Amino acid sequence: MSEAGHDLHALFPDHGPALHALKLGSSNFRQLADEHHDLQSRIQRVEAGLAAVADDQLEDLKKRRLFTLDEIAALIAIEEEA
Repeated sequence: MSEAGHDLHALFPDHGPALHALKLGSSNFRQLADEHHDLQSRIQRVEAGLAAVADDQLEDLKKRRLFTLDEIAALIAIEEEA
């Protein structure tokens, strides 16, 4: 999970304390972070030519990645309101 955590810190650089608290206290956050990491890795492999998928499958992966980021952003907002 450390790679996923670092990736999210790069995407949400101003929210380090919230990310840390969520990583420690939220299994939902950890699941979303792992899913985001997996999706990001798969997308990078396709875009680098190391894996092949149909264009519509790649678009689906990208949509799922954006959905996970939206969910993570919502959890960050909730954590920061607390």
